[in-house]
Amino acid sequence: MICRGVRGATTVENNNREEILTATRQLLALMIRLNDIQPEDVGSAIFSITHDLNAEFPALAARQLGWLDVPLICTHEVNVPGSLSHCIRILLHWNTDKAQDAIQHVYIKDAIKLRPDLSDLPPVDFQELEEWIQNALNQ
Repeated sequence: MICRGVRGATTVENNNREEILTATRQLLALMIRLNDIQPEDVGSAIFSITHDLNAEFPALAARQLGWLDVPLICTHEVNVPGSLSHCIRILLHWNTDKAQDAIQHVYIKDAIKLRPDLSDLPPVDFQELEEWIQNALNQ
């Protein structure tokens, strides 16, 4: 088994604790579901946010989803003039037998602008996704 990187990004409208956590949970949930990721196979995860976001640590969303034993860290993205604002990114280090080209990276909301070449996901049913997240939170 080798370690692969799984990338994802999303955006929020406001620097608000609940918006940051909700958007991060949604992004992480999609990454988990599309790649069939089990927490015990994740070596670590890096969560980054743009400099205009500081109302909460996005890694808390992973803890809320039960990732209690996965090493997590939060950091800021490089503040490049003109870059996408209000953005949350995740990089998972995942131990898997999947080939690199079989991994589904997830870019949603305004973050599609970052990697339009990887943004060919079917439309996300956010209501169904929230139901899945609520089920995970209740376990």
